Amino acid sequence: MAVEMRKLLTVITEASIERQLIKDFQQWGVTGYTITDARGKGSRGVRDAGWDVSANIRIEIVCNDALAHQVADNMRKKYYDNYAMITYIADVEVMRSEKF
Repeated sequence: MAVEMRKLLTVITEASIERQLIKDFQQWGVTGYTITDARGKGSRGVRDAGWDVSANIRIEIVCNDALAHQVADNMRKKYYDNYAMITYIADVEVMRSEKF
């Protein structure tokens, strides 16, 4: 089984900015992503999705190293000051690497 290395960029943020993030991803060269609902507690308190204002999402993007860091930096510049958002990048092994 052939595997190749890619980066997994994970973003956890407010659901209210999902549509804008999707537009930004397209402009920044992201070709695919997965979005799921997320709940938890952090520096901005409990985010339990009990109502739309407190809903969070988790976005996962598998891509090359350069794109992962570019997207993370763009999000830092555009969103960090005004929205609850964390990002992290991890190494992942992928099959069907042509998909990423």
